Amino acid sequence: MNKQQRIKKNKEFQQIFKKGKSFANRQFIVYVLKSDQPEFRLGLSVSKKVGNAVTRNRIKRYIRQTFLELKDDLKPNTDYVIIARQQAAEMDFHESKKSLEHVLKIARALTKK
Repeated sequence: MNKQQRIKKNKEFQQIFKKGKSFANRQFIVYVLKSDQPEFRLGLSVSKKVGNAVTRNRIKRYIRQTFLELKDDLKPNTDYVIIARQQAAEMDFHESKKSLEHVLKIARALTKK
């Protein structure tokens, strides 16, 4: 995932939280907001309540890998902020991918195959 596809600044996160729509399941909360960028952008948030640094980084790797695999199906010019909940810590990659796909389908962020 290149630098143009990441959301890093607090100001950008706050704008997406305020103006975007949120969708959730037990493991993830997804905020979606249309943007003027040519490709989608991704912001990740995993709280310290979820686990230690190793666990949090593993969850973030799983989310990034899922988005890389789904990049052709995701709507362009959209910003996504993913917040991982505590239940995400007990999942392996395939379970977390399935859960993220579920939330993105609820959010209508995936284009039809």
